Amino acid sequence: MDPEALLFSIFTPEGRDNPYPALAELRRTEPIHYNAAFDTYFLTRYTDCQAVLTHPGFLVPDLDWCAREVPDWRDHPRADFFYSSMLRSNGADHARLRRLVGGGFSPRRVAALRHTVRDITARLLDDFADATSEGGSVNFQELVGYPLPVAVIGHLIGVPDGEQGQFHRLGQDAGRILEPVRSPEDWQRADRAVVALRAYFAELIALRRARPADDPTSILLAVRDADDGRLTGTELVDTLLLVLVAGFETTASLLGLAVHALLAHRDQWELIAAAPELAPQAVEETLRWDTPVQMTERVAAAPIDVAGVTVPEGANVTTVLAAANRDPQRHPDPDMFDIRRTDIKVLGFSAGPHYCLGAALARVEGAELLEQLPKRFPALAAAGPPLRRESISLRAFENLPLITRG
Repeated sequence: MDPEALLFSIFTPEGRDNPYPALAELRRTEPIHYNAAFDTYFLTRYTDCQAVLTHPGFLVPDLDWCAREVPDWRDHPRADFFYSSMLRSNGADHARLRRLVGGGFSPRRVAALRHTVRDITARLLDDFADATSEGGSVNFQELVGYPLPVAVIGHLIGVPDGEQGQFHRLGQDAGRILEPVRSPEDWQRADRAVVALRAYFAELIALRRARPADDPTSILLAVRDADDGRLTGTELVDTLLLVLVAGFETTASLLGLAVHALLAHRDQWELIAAAPELAPQAVEETLRWDTPVQMTERVAAAPIDVAGVTVPEGANVTTVLAAANRDPQRHPDPDMFDIRRTDIKVLGFSAGPHYCLGAALARVEGAELLEQLPKRFPALAAAGPPLRRESISLRAFENLPLITRG
């Protein structure tokens, strides 16, 4: 197959289910592939992707880019939120927002959350045990995969337990703007979600102003009320919105992918059941073997050479993280899923200035789940084929049917 056919094959149902053979062939035949239809350079080698993500001359598409490329962006609350957020800002603005939020994900705070993550995981697995007690199958994502990170991030930023259920659907809808191809329906769903989430966080901020707590919402509110230019009112609301959505969407995907990978490789499931201390390595191997975030984009601020190819100023570059993590030059025998693998270096949390702030917390949640789950349910098994979300950028399950077999 020619490079363009290989690329477009990953957009088919079969390609969404298993994009890796096509990505491997694209990496072998044309690792830096310019595609006119998407107007972007697709990079599939580990070294090239890492170089772009860490190069100061490659920027994330920000609000200036959005104003040029999406003329009607002001009509879309999702574009207004997304392209002015910390996730899509560069330089001084990005550094300022990252410093303000970073304390909430410091090693000290993440370490302090370990007991909370453990307790939430145990409670959700109790619910999972009840739901499967009569031998039937249940959707793991619905009972555990999504509720776990939603509860953790909700606890972190001060969202009451009873109000967390709405965030699954709203987070998915808001995330539609991350797709490389967006339909009018995607825009509409994303816009509605952002409007609803902004309204919720405006109310939460009002509550915290009346009753401060030891959480990032209160901390950021104090910064805003200092009125010293570090944080605007809109940035306060949108930063909390970003922390919420980014804090559970990809982590929920990771949890489902990890469980599915282990159950599909029964020897690995039995290995972690016998040696639960391998749980952190199992998380890393999942991130390498089947990473939730499949690709991310950058824009060249000037003409920049990437492995002998000159990327023009203003050109878009798509780093295909799914292909990079399976590059045999970085990880030998990359298609083998082995939780005993060492020297794993993944790009699933990006790299450089935009390295994911919540990476450590996501790893803690994944490790805690993979430590408890095999102990509680050693005979856990798939109860049928899973249903994947219709997404290219985010690899996730809508339905992961499992059975405990007593």
